[in-house]
Amino acid sequence: QVQLVESGGGLVQAGGSLRLSCAASGRTFSFYSMGWFRQAPGKEREFVAAINWSGGNPTYADSVKGRFTISSDNAKRTVYLQMNSLKPEDTAVYYCAYTIGVAGRSANIYPYWGQGTQVTVSS
Repeated sequence: QVQLVESGGGLVQAGGSLRLSCAASGRTFSFYSMGWFRQAPGKEREFVAAINWSGGNPTYADSVKGRFTISSDNAKRTVYLQMNSLKPEDTAVYYCAYTIGVAGRSANIYPYWGQGTQVTVSS
């Protein structure tokens, strides 16, 4: 099993920044990918960003491209999401996810999930 623990959420004003972290522990895999998803009240969970085990091939949802940056530290088995120019519509619970192999945008390919961290952006 893989355990994921997110941190870094909070309350920020529109235009501000936050940095989320997600640390993986437990069973290790040589080739894995990690991603971020978010879920706002009354909405479905949606893809935000993902990155593979080497820190390459980052992918982003169109809604966050140019504002969010995903990065990883393979030695620490940690993935980060730097969120800049935050908007009220970014308010959601942000979830970290882990899968074996290449990253993807579908939540269905990620068997391991964190507990989520709340991000609230005030206008």
